Amino acid sequence: MKKSIHPEYHEVVFMDSATGFKFVSGSTKSSDETVEFEGKTYPLIRMEITSDSHPFYTGKQKFTQADGRVDRFNKKYGIKG
Repeated sequence: MKKSIHPEYHEVVFMDSATGFKFVSGSTKSSDETVEFEGKTYPLIRMEITSDSHPFYTGKQKFTQADGRVDRFNKKYGIKG
């Protein structure tokens, strides 16, 4: 590998801005903000959406189309299941 061409990889704390949920992960992203997390100081990166607030992961997602293709076909042609 060539030297000095790869970004520095280190641990950072990602924080969900909506819920305040924090977790540690490795990243090449850096930040001027720091936070104390589990007894250690890490750079802090604020996120708008994480698995803690995303509708898909929280179960609050609304499905726009509840009927499947077979159900729509049966309904269209009056076939009882």
